[in-house]
Amino acid sequence: MQSTRDEDAAAVLQRLRILVHKLRATAHSVERDLGLTGAQLFVLGELAAEPNVSVRRLAERTMTDPSSASVVVTRLLEKGLVARTQDPADRRRSVLSLTSTGQAILERAPQPYQARLFAALQTLPRQQLRQLQQGLSALLGPLDAGDVPLFFEEEAPVGAKGKRRARSS
Repeated sequence: MQSTRDEDAAAVLQRLRILVHKLRATAHSVERDLGLTGAQLFVLGELAAEPNVSVRRLAERTMTDPSSASVVVTRLLEKGLVARTQDPADRRRSVLSLTSTGQAILERAPQPYQARLFAALQTLPRQQLRQLQQGLSALLGPLDAGDVPLFFEEEAPVGAKGKRRARSS
């Protein structure tokens, strides 16, 4: 028996619900247990994997834009989990690394769901991955809002001069 278009759409919607539920549930448990958002935990993990990186490089590692990465980094700096130091190779640039407190939290934290999701995507055959990307692009085309922050990490509110400033989480 061949499924109808409505049944296919319902099946896709159900899979999207599962994905969003898993992302949200793990984000809530990380917030409750560690006081971090899922995005903050994801960034900590990426800094552990490649310490002493710039915000731009961190954005590449987290597959987001530098402004979104910067918002998360600011919150982690405020919590004392990340340190910003001058790059010894180029004193004009700063680099980020975990503090001992950030490392201790990361050691007891679960692997971020975003990292698990990315790892699962990397196991898909390239053709299937491209089809998924094309399908999601077609689906979200009319709904696309441009750049978005990491999963469940709110953007910094706009300050008095129109600049985004970090919001405490």
